[in-house]
Amino acid sequence: MSTPVVAVDSSPIAPGANEELAGPPHVVPFAPVSRQERISTMDTLRGFALMGILLMNITDFALGFYDYNWPLSTEKPVFDGPHWKINTALWLARWVFAEGKMRGMFSMLFGAGVVLLTERAEKRGVGLRVADIWLRRNMWLVLLGMLHGYLIWNGDILFYYGLAGLLFLFPFRGLQPKKLLIWAGCVLLFNAAVVDVGFQTMMPYSIHKKGEAAKAAYAKNHVVTEDQRKAIDAEDKSEGNYRKSVKDRRKDIAEQQKSYGSAQGARAQNVAKGEALGAYAGWGDWLGMMLLGMALYKNGFLPGKLSTRTYVWSAIVGLGIAWPLISVGAYEAWKSHFDQMKTLFWMQSTYSVGRVSGAVGTAALLILIIRSGALKWLMSRVAAVGQMALSNYLLTSLSMQFLFVWGPTHWYGYMEYYKLYIVVLCMWTVNLVWSPIWLKYFQFGPVEWCWRSLTYWKRQPMRLQPGGEGVATTASAA
Repeated sequence: MSTPVVAVDSSPIAPGANEELAGPPHVVPFAPVSRQERISTMDTLRGFALMGILLMNITDFALGFYDYNWPLSTEKPVFDGPHWKINTALWLARWVFAEGKMRGMFSMLFGAGVVLLTERAEKRGVGLRVADIWLRRNMWLVLLGMLHGYLIWNGDILFYYGLAGLLFLFPFRGLQPKKLLIWAGCVLLFNAAVVDVGFQTMMPYSIHKKGEAAKAAYAKNHVVTEDQRKAIDAEDKSEGNYRKSVKDRRKDIAEQQKSYGSAQGARAQNVAKGEALGAYAGWGDWLGMMLLGMALYKNGFLPGKLSTRTYVWSAIVGLGIAWPLISVGAYEAWKSHFDQMKTLFWMQSTYSVGRVSGAVGTAALLILIIRSGALKWLMSRVAAVGQMALSNYLLTSLSMQFLFVWGPTHWYGYMEYYKLYIVVLCMWTVNLVWSPIWLKYFQFGPVEWCWRSLTYWKRQPMRLQPGGEGVATTASAA
């Protein structure tokens, strides 16, 4: 029989860890992090990012993925009609302030969690046995992501996070911040060049150019070769993916509103394709930001340990690049009436630059707000949301699917665009109210508790004892 690993922790450990491995401050069993050890700055960043992600995902919940970026195939018009001004303003604000940046911040924090887990384990004398915990932790996350994708919502991201943890992140844990930044830069540059510019911009442009040439040849000669016919079909398919036909749109709405089985069955193929394609072509998106998060944790940026001057300049440079770049691109796309080629050129080819600079700049701005002590009442609740990020993520999926797809309201496909953001505000209210209330009585969120218990293959303590740990507040962050 093996002996449990117990170490005397003689070195001080900065308070805080996010959902990671740690124990009491002196005699340290191999166990999850306690509430007293959380880093509230990172909890706040995580809660803010999680809530911000709904600003994008709401269009998928309510309208379908083909209207995620540019809602051009909706039953009720977005960019014309009686509400076009408020719709356009909300669409623009979503792109400038949130699109890509919230998911980017969330990925950065996941990467930082790798360092938190392994550093704490190694300081307690656990050594490479942490690899066993890391493996099981991410295997359960992959399974949870698959269940979430097939049984609840097709826009799952947990599968990819778990896969990144299993395949990539652990070997990078010991690198110095400079080397991690180099690796992150290489991965992000590759993703920008190959995926954003290559696959998502130049490939549709090539398909469009060949299709238009084939149509011109047909108009002139009234004869179409087999290759020209294929080129025309490919262009029509590309345009159809960009703007869904009325027939396809109404078929999707009917499938989503018929029954739970019909709705989930209709999206099951999308989940399978997404997991296969995302794991193959999308790894640069999440892996690059995770490596960046590991570097920014190690150099003290994410925990809020650097100078105020550093965060001020990070916010100025990051947001000074992201906001104008995305604003100009969105304006040019809107001005062209969302012509496919112009929209992809102005918005997709510059996506990674705006996403990375915007994620870092937004994180810096939030850390400045936290360090200033402003909005303490709100920030403490956002931190509670961050402590229960996994529970809140799944609660949001269940709530949105019930409202738009499964429940009696049948809102899917028919809600006005601007009203979607009223639903977002309501969901945020739920997150901000229930999270601190739950944490008054329990150490972890319900899903976090299940995940920890499965990871350690032992039932973890759940309820707070009288006089036990309180909810972490943002006041301790600085």
